[in-house]
Amino acid sequence: MAQQEILVVGTGAVGTIYAYSLHQSDKVRLTVVARGNYELVQEHGMYIKSRRFGNVEAWKPDRVVNSISSAADRQYSHVILATKCVPEVIKTSEILKPLLSAPYSDRFEQPVYVLLQNGLNIEVDLYRAIKSLGTPNEPRIINAGVYVFANLISANVVEHGPFARLDIGIYRPDDYKTMVNSPVEQQTLEQLKGLFHVCALYINIYPEIQRRKFAKNMLNIAYAACACLTRCSLTSLFRPPPTNIAYEPYLEPATADRVNLYTKKWIEDILNECICLGRAMGFPDSEDGLPSSIVESSMKNSEKNYSGPESNHNPSTLLDIEKGAPIEVEVIWGEAVRLAKERNVEVPRIEMAYAMLLLVQNQILLRRNKYAKEAQK
Repeated sequence: MAQQEILVVGTGAVGTIYAYSLHQSDKVRLTVVARGNYELVQEHGMYIKSRRFGNVEAWKPDRVVNSISSAADRQYSHVILATKCVPEVIKTSEILKPLLSAPYSDRFEQPVYVLLQNGLNIEVDLYRAIKSLGTPNEPRIINAGVYVFANLISANVVEHGPFARLDIGIYRPDDYKTMVNSPVEQQTLEQLKGLFHVCALYINIYPEIQRRKFAKNMLNIAYAACACLTRCSLTSLFRPPPTNIAYEPYLEPATADRVNLYTKKWIEDILNECICLGRAMGFPDSEDGLPSSIVESSMKNSEKNYSGPESNHNPSTLLDIEKGAPIEVEVIWGEAVRLAKERNVEVPRIEMAYAMLLLVQNQILLRRNKYAKEAQK
């Protein structure tokens, strides 16, 4: 079987882990777009410190390019987008413009697009852009719930925890209720799953992906909001004081009772607001819908994941704020607020988090735009 030409856009933590997993398969010829760290990746490769894969030194895909324009020279079966979705800075259709316009769109068939991004309704802009090409075929977009404890700790170094998982499904515009994949949809999803190295990660196929994306976004809404608004890692909330092994941060006993009573309850309340919104969107309280038990289970899982001495993961939004990089405020929090308003669902805590993070984003963009103007002088 001929190797599939795959393009991965983005060499952050998510892009690197899933690109590396793809590259372990003999079914793939991999091109990676490395924009901000191209020279480092081209010369030295990526370094992955992983509790799942072990330590991987100087890993490189088959081809590294510094722009999508440079990659737009061949037919790809799949284009995997692993950049942050920040539409107020740049829309997905603008990022992928070299693939969505002539000469590429005249020479080659549109690939299957796979979105490894946080947020809700992130597919809409790309779907409309593909439709505007006027091709007879329906756009093929796979959305994914991404579960991977990974951080980019320097320009070409990724730290990764013990697991990596993708929940994947076909994007269907304005359709939250179709619960059976067509034969073509199922084949499209199976083909993607088959490209990844089978031992590297877990991939689950779902007939209706929006409820899975919504469940993943709940975690971002609640836990990332707590981290971003307090500038505290989640280990400071869940990790007990050290005994034999020294570590920081941890939950200081002096006020731990109040943190447990109020801070953790605030997170639970946000998760319950998400459940109410999910019900209004038609997601039932069932295992194949949006189970209410996700509130309790996510709190238990977070305590497990962030209480150990070896825990060093931080929400990527917190790291972005610390670096002065734009955050995914609109697609994580803003879209939830808009969906709630459309359905007359009260979500005061989510709305408060959105309001505060809008100002954080505003000042990040102020500094970013100021530096850009100064650089042009």
